[in-house]
Amino acid sequence: MRPAPCTRRRTTDVATAPQPAIDPARPWWKGASIYQIYPRSFQDSNGDGIGDLPGIASRLDYVAELGVDAIWISPFFTSPMKDFGYDVADYCGVDPIFGTLADFDTLVTRAHGLGLKVLIDQVYSHTSDEHPWFAECRSSKHNDKADWYVWADAKPDGSPPSNWQSVFGGPAWTWDARRGQYYMHNFLSSQPQLNLHKPAVQDAMLAVMQFWLDRGVDGFRIDALNFAMHDPQLRDNPPAPDSGKPRSRPFDFQLQSHNMSHPDIPRFIERIRMLTDRYDAVFTVAEVGGADAGAEMKAFTDGETHLNSAYGFNFLYADRLTPELVCAALGEWPDAGGTGWPSWAFENHDAPRAVSRWCAPEHIEPFARLKMALLACLRGNIILFQGEELGLEQDDIPFDQLQDPEAIANWPLTLSRDGVRTPMPWTAQDEFGGFTTGTPWLPLSEANLARAADRQAADSEAMLAFTREALALRNANPALHHGSVTSCIAKGSLLDLTRAGDGQRVRCLFNLGPDPLPLSDARGKVLLAVNSATPDTLPPYGALILEI
Repeated sequence: MRPAPCTRRRTTDVATAPQPAIDPARPWWKGASIYQIYPRSFQDSNGDGIGDLPGIASRLDYVAELGVDAIWISPFFTSPMKDFGYDVADYCGVDPIFGTLADFDTLVTRAHGLGLKVLIDQVYSHTSDEHPWFAECRSSKHNDKADWYVWADAKPDGSPPSNWQSVFGGPAWTWDARRGQYYMHNFLSSQPQLNLHKPAVQDAMLAVMQFWLDRGVDGFRIDALNFAMHDPQLRDNPPAPDSGKPRSRPFDFQLQSHNMSHPDIPRFIERIRMLTDRYDAVFTVAEVGGADAGAEMKAFTDGETHLNSAYGFNFLYADRLTPELVCAALGEWPDAGGTGWPSWAFENHDAPRAVSRWCAPEHIEPFARLKMALLACLRGNIILFQGEELGLEQDDIPFDQLQDPEAIANWPLTLSRDGVRTPMPWTAQDEFGGFTTGTPWLPLSEANLARAADRQAADSEAMLAFTREALALRNANPALHHGSVTSCIAKGSLLDLTRAGDGQRVRCLFNLGPDPLPLSDARGKVLLAVNSATPDTLPPYGALILEI
C-alpha cells in the first residue's frame, strides 16, 4: 500500500496572480534569477531572535523589487534543529519556531501576488533520528518500516560493516542496541540514512512532494541528491590520493565510491519527474557535490524525463575567481539537445561569502559589483543568497558563539557556515539591524550592519541599486537571459564572454584582477559599464557589457 505521510490539507486557498502564458520552448525557469532565503536569518516577526515565515512574508516586496523570478526557502520543517532543519522530523509540518502551515500558505499567496514563484527544499537522503519512521524502524528487525533505513550487522570483531566516513567527521555508522545493528548516516549520527532503494520509501518521498505541490509551491531544490542511495553490498571506499590540501575530516581520506552516487538514483528521479509533470511549470533543481559532480549532474538532468536543472560547487568553494574557472564551468554545459540546464551560485547557506574568498578586504566594494555583473551574464539559472545584493562579507564568529555542528566538531580547520548565516541587516540604526527585537541567534558584524538595506535604498550608487540594474539588464536582453555561449576566452585576468539569443549578440568583458587592462577592440552599444569601465580601459575589477 502506498504510504500517505502527508495527509493534512490547506487551511486557506492560495490565490495566485495571473501569470503570463508559458512558452513551451522556454519555460519560466529557463534563465530565471532565484533568491535564496535562509529562514532563521531573514526576518524575525516575534522577537525570539530567530527568523520565521511571517517575517519572510513581510519582506517580499523588497525581494520582488530586486527583479528576481523566484524565492527558494531553506528548510522550515519540523526538526530538532541539530543541523538547523536539514534533520527533518516531519516533512509536512512547519517547525513552531518558524510558524504554522497557515503562515506558509499566507507566504505563498503573498509571493504569487507579487509575481514570485516559491521553491522549497526537499531532503531525501536522511531524516532526523526523531522522525516517527525511524522510531518504528529501530524498534525491531520485524515491523512495517524495518527496512526504511540502512542497517547492517557488525563485523565479527564488532566493528562497523564498512569503512565509510561521515561528512561531519567519524564513521558513517552508529551502533544501536535496540536492533543490535549499526545504522548508516552520511552526515550527523542524528541523521540516519533513508533506504531509498525501497519502493515504499520512494513512495513516501513522492507523497511528501505532492503534499507541497498541492499547497501551491512552484518547485523544489533537492538537497544532497547524490547521497540518496548507497551500495547495498557495503563495499569499502578506496583511499583518496593525496591532493596536497589539508584534510580536516576522515571523510577527506576516501574516494566516495560506495556510500553515495548509486547508479539507480536517476531511476528515482524519473519518478519525481512523472509527478511534477502533472503540475504546470514546476521547477526541480538538485544540489550535487563530490568528485564526479559533473557527470552526475548530467545524468540527473538528462533529456525530458529527469530534473530540470542541477548545480554543483564550481564556484561555491573556489578560493579564487579566475577567467579559466568561469570558462571551464560554462563549457561543461554546451547548448546542445539533451544536455541539461545548469544553475549557478557564488555563495549560499553552506558556502562562505564570495567577496571574502575572492578579493582583498580593500577591494570588496568594486569586486561585489563585478561579481554581480558576472553572475547576471552566466548562461543558466542564477541563484543569489540573501544579502548578496548588499555586498555582505563573511562574518567571523568566535568559537563560544558557534552554532554549526560541523565547525564545532572540526574546529579550527573547518570554516564555519555560521559566518554566512548571520542575520540580514535591514536597518543600520538598529543594534540588531532590524532583524529582531530580541537577541539574534547569531551576531551581526558592524561591517555588514553598515551595509543595511535601508541605508543602501537611499543611495542610487549603492550595491543594492547596482544589483537591481544588473538583474534588469539580464531580464531585458535575451542573449543574457537564455541565450547560448558562443565564445569564452580566458586571457590573464581578462574574461571575454559572448552570448547570443533571439537575434541578439552581447559581449561581456570582465577584469578579474586588481590592475587595469587596456582594450583595443571593444566596439558596440554599451549596455553596462561597471566601476567606470570604458571601451578603452577596464579598471581594476571593471566590466563592460556590449551589444554587438
